[in-house]
Parts: sequence; C-alpha cells; structure tokens
Amino acid sequence: MQKYECKVCGYVYNPAQGDPDSKIAPGTAFAALPADWVCPVCGAGKDQFEVIGD
Repeated sequence: MQKYECKVCGYVYNPAQGDPDSKIAPGTAFAALPADWVCPVCGAGKDQFEVIGD
C-alpha cells in the first residue's frame, strides 16, 4: 500500500500501521480514512497529503 506524507509537517501515514491514536486500524488505506481525519501531528486535512511510495 502507498504511504502518504503531510506536506505541512512531514508526517507519514503508513497504511500498514494505521493511526492508533485516532483509532484507525492497521491495514486501513488512505482513501478509506474518514473525511474528517486530520494529521495527528499538525492537524492538516487529507488534502494536504501526497503519495510518497508503496
């Protein structure tokens, strides 16, 4: 699965790890994240993320 990087702070969302602090289970694809999910580091919205690889 592709990883996504926050263009604001550099946080990387790794689908294999999910986002435990936001109760996002491991294996959750970025596209499947809730529309109101935000970067856990800086609070940027999903539109501030870009694909960085797989």
